[in-house]
Amino acid sequence: MQTYDWIVVGAGITGAALSYELAKQGFSTLLLEQHDPLKGATRYSYGGLAFWSGTTDLTRQLFAEGIEMHRQLSNELEADTQFREMDLLLTIAAHNDPQKMAESYTPFAIPPQLLTVEEACELEPLLNREAISGALTVKHGHIEAELTTQGYCQAFQRLGGDFKIAPVTGLVRTANRISGVTTHDQTFHSANVVMCAGGISRQLLKKAGIHVKQFFTHAELIETPPVEVKLRTLVMPAEGERFQLEAKATQPTVEDFWNEPGHEPTPAILDAGAIQFLNGTIRLGQVSRTLTDPHAAINPTQSESDLRAKIRNILPTLGDLPGTWHHCLIAFSSDRLPLIGAIPNTQGIHIFSGFSNPLVVVPTVARRFAAYVNGKTDEAIVQLSPGRFSS
Repeated sequence: MQTYDWIVVGAGITGAALSYELAKQGFSTLLLEQHDPLKGATRYSYGGLAFWSGTTDLTRQLFAEGIEMHRQLSNELEADTQFREMDLLLTIAAHNDPQKMAESYTPFAIPPQLLTVEEACELEPLLNREAISGALTVKHGHIEAELTTQGYCQAFQRLGGDFKIAPVTGLVRTANRISGVTTHDQTFHSANVVMCAGGISRQLLKKAGIHVKQFFTHAELIETPPVEVKLRTLVMPAEGERFQLEAKATQPTVEDFWNEPGHEPTPAILDAGAIQFLNGTIRLGQVSRTLTDPHAAINPTQSESDLRAKIRNILPTLGDLPGTWHHCLIAFSSDRLPLIGAIPNTQGIHIFSGFSNPLVVVPTVARRFAAYVNGKTDEAIVQLSPGRFSS
């Protein structure tokens, strides 16, 4: 019976990156994924790399490291991540004060530049000038997250890592230690298990009696086939309601709702944005819902109608493009930082999840975490530990 040093649950971009870095450190590693092809947050990611948005010493350092790694990642992985740096356009709603909105962005490492309506429409001609009072712009990194993940998985396997498509059904627990995972027809043993399963990580851990303060939104978007329309920028709303939603949904007054299905701690929001990939497809989104059941049913017809109406107001040309509604779970924490490290009170179980916003840091924190568990001191990894929420 083979016993691995590490089992990584989930082969989205976080699990793939971490598996690769663990294998580089010399650990025998098994990467398990339930879907082929991918169906989760990595598959439907916008791919944005907000390296400019650090507001603390920790985030500024990690974001700067992350974007430098992304710039070199295609060469390292021998795979095209489709990395580019493009103009991000943060639209300001017509009823909002552009100057006040610009001031709210001053804490960032690279504050976006305020544009007039005319300047914004010159940068992105598809904008509806009647729907905005101005916009903010800043250079923004971008990748194709699914291709990046494939590159990581291939590089991981070249290093001797094992990759299997097998849904994880539970954790092997003996007393206070996790020593492996179960699938529908096999049990895999390891010294350590790390959860990189995004929005379902909480559910898998709960089945083993392990509590972690990781949450999830149900995200909805529309994906078009390749189209002739050319979107010059990545368009997002400056107001950023999703981050407000995440903060409200994790307040102490509603936190207990997450322990059982059937609740919606805070009402859904719709942040109208759009990104066009190099193959010509466009992703339009997104609706975010804090439904505590990861398998909750959502009415796609009404949701798609609402999403198209909001997009049509900002980017009229895009609102009626042919496209398909999609849905996935996006993991997050209550302080907008990922959860990385050993889960308190149970041995052998770790988490590497909650990257709802700082996708840019995935390569660098994966590398740092792998080195950390191999004995290297790292204060950044300590600060991202799920233990920071322990009372």
